[in-house]
Amino acid sequence: MNCKYICAPLCITAAAVVAVVGTMTIASAQPGMDKAPAHAPTPSAPATGQPEMKLPAGWTPADMQACMDAGTPGKMHEWLAKGAGVWHGKQTMWMAPGAEALKSDCTSTITPMMDGRYFKCEMAGEIPGMGPFNGFGLSGFDNVSQKFVGSWIDNHSTGIMTGTGELSSDQKTLTWTYAYNCPITKKPTVMREVDTFTGKDTMTMEMFGIEPKSGKEFKMLHIDFTKK
Repeated sequence: MNCKYICAPLCITAAAVVAVVGTMTIASAQPGMDKAPAHAPTPSAPATGQPEMKLPAGWTPADMQACMDAGTPGKMHEWLAKGAGVWHGKQTMWMAPGAEALKSDCTSTITPMMDGRYFKCEMAGEIPGMGPFNGFGLSGFDNVSQKFVGSWIDNHSTGIMTGTGELSSDQKTLTWTYAYNCPITKKPTVMREVDTFTGKDTMTMEMFGIEPKSGKEFKMLHIDFTKK
């Protein structure tokens, strides 16, 4: 194995798990998430038993409503909730263009947080020649930007990856763009991820990164996931 290509693919693997957090969405919905969440109460109609909130100076009821809408789970959060559960993955990684394929298994556990506003992913697996791989990711849908958002950390890196995702109109493909610092070039770079849902409990994930020496994109990771 050419060790100069190790660090970048590890970052790619990390991003792949982030996608699991935000994109495994054709599995059965969680209890209480099978209906669209109720709209937030208006500022003029506080919840029963709660004191009425006074608007800050210069604010209008519409300003307060905008803030409440921004924090209320909606259809995209419901969509994310369908991915909660335990997923088994068959993973193939390439360290560089034309390199030998590295194959291994992984397990990702997806759990809702903050009343369905966010989702965490806890991943366990092993990368051939590199040892155990453990990662933790958070994802959600930002009502303000209207984008899926995610972050990722793991035991093979010291940086925090961040990304945004766009869902296709048929809700079968989620394409992510992640930003991180390349350990080889020491410069910011990006990677692309394409998640394709092939069934109620199955999906494939493809990761494409920038090869540090040539600056060209190549396929670095493929995972076939099945929900247990």
